[in-house]
Amino acid sequence: MFLAEDISRLLRRQKIATMPELMTALGTRVERTVFRKLSQLPYRTSYSHRGGYYTLDSVARFDERGLWSYKAALFSEHGTLVATATALVEGSGAGYFVEELDSLLQIGTKDVLRTLARTGGLARELINARYLYCSADPERHRRQVVARWGQESGPARTAAGVLPHELKAAIILFFSLLDEKQRRLYAGLEALKTGRGGDGWIAELLGLDVGTVARGRKELLEHDVQIDRTRRVGGGRKAVEKKRQS
Repeated sequence: MFLAEDISRLLRRQKIATMPELMTALGTRVERTVFRKLSQLPYRTSYSHRGGYYTLDSVARFDERGLWSYKAALFSEHGTLVATATALVEGSGAGYFVEELDSLLQIGTKDVLRTLARTGGLARELINARYLYCSADPERHRRQVVARWGQESGPARTAAGVLPHELKAAIILFFSLLDEKQRRLYAGLEALKTGRGGDGWIAELLGLDVGTVARGRKELLEHDVQIDRTRRVGGGRKAVEKKRQS
């Protein structure tokens, strides 16, 4: 007779176990039997080792981020690596770069993050030639990007001197509201204001190709800008017709 208590006793004793160890504890060679008994217990699988380690909720000691590790095995209150990466990015104040999440989770996350960004599970923003992974919610995404720019260190100069973090964040926020053409022209304008070397600096700040910034700057200088009609013909307030005096 197979008993779930045999699995529970093993996990309480050694904290984690692999499927072969659980099979041995039950005295079976059938994984399905182990899963039937595990379903009777509050258990978790690791997000490392392709879910190859098992533990009990009562054994795991999760930290404030919902993470716990024992020996080589890594566990999360959120479940799989995909679910864990999503939860951490969504709950962060300033998003995560890949290397930051790698360090936090002690495992490579690049492929998972790319897949989440491609499928819409998360969003990403190019900052200083690196992708910042952010919430899929547009408003939270915006706040995370602004907060991250406020954290970014390093000299940021304009023609007048050092560019404060607050102004840097405001530029990024405004830039995010524009369409592709407007972004190019705005980048060109900021490059003109910055002065010598402005193309490269603005390109890095806004996550653009230097050539795109240079093109926008050139279009502005040469007045080579097609102004799109923003109102439909006949739109806007109607003109007030003057009454003729009789």
